[in-house]
Amino acid sequence: MTRPLADLHVAVLLGGLSSEREVSLSSGKGCADAIEAQGARVTRVDAGRDLGQVLAALKPDVVFNALHGHYGEDGCAQGVLETLGIPYTHSGVLASALAMDKSRSKAVLKAAGVVVPGGGLFDRFEIARRHVIPPPYVIKPNAEGSSVGVYLVREGEAPCPAPGLTDWTYGDQVMVEPFIAGKELAVTVLGEATGPRALTITDITPTKGFYDYEAKYAPGGSIHVLPAVLPPHVFERALRQSELAHTAMGCRGVTRSDFRYDDIKDDLVFLEINTQPGMTPTSLVPEQAAHCGMDYKSLVRWMVEDASCPR
Repeated sequence: MTRPLADLHVAVLLGGLSSEREVSLSSGKGCADAIEAQGARVTRVDAGRDLGQVLAALKPDVVFNALHGHYGEDGCAQGVLETLGIPYTHSGVLASALAMDKSRSKAVLKAAGVVVPGGGLFDRFEIARRHVIPPPYVIKPNAEGSSVGVYLVREGEAPCPAPGLTDWTYGDQVMVEPFIAGKELAVTVLGEATGPRALTITDITPTKGFYDYEAKYAPGGSIHVLPAVLPPHVFERALRQSELAHTAMGCRGVTRSDFRYDDIKDDLVFLEINTQPGMTPTSLVPEQAAHCGMDYKSLVRWMVEDASCPR
């Protein structure tokens, strides 16, 4: 039995230390305002390296983790919360760390039966010298989210999209995957008591070029078709693959799975799972929830209640 939201002291973690700080500030503000509007006592915490000390002093009933990227999404903050014994939203330490590592998560998902792209990890200096796989292909950090540091190398282009890898700050090992033409799809999953439930599918079309960081978060950066117009067998498969990924990774709470669908070859390929998807005004998860009859406040309340349930 969960306590009423109005009886809770909720600490909302936002901002943080990663390259996705600005997205987190936006997500955190929206979530904190929604929780507060429903009667809870809310403390907004800009998460720094003293997070453990701050939370130990605050003693909240539950933490809403609205952080993105390193430290907040990769198992580090989750470890602090586990040590303090404070219930928190989203996935635990292992699932968070695993999902943040694209190479290792792909291996787990492939073994579970999820169709993932080829490619692999390569040294960034080698990528700058030559095409390690035939173009077109996508270069991305192995452990970042929100399309930070993602580049598309097209046919006929030089190997490295300088200044990309010359000033690279995301580690020496870089993920390189074949570019899959077609539709960019996203599926929200709620980890309910009876099992994961996929909500629906969004077809995302960037208004300019590639679906990068700006296309994700700038107003008007992309067009969302909801629900996506897909053959019924593809729609159903994307839902089931998202639920399978959520389970295989050991996730809980809300996740978002991203796909590419080549409608010429009829190929659906899983790209990645996001264990702490954005909750900004342009984010996909609240948009999909609203389409399914769950407004922003209700979604945030569900997330807090899910975190508060005994496990």
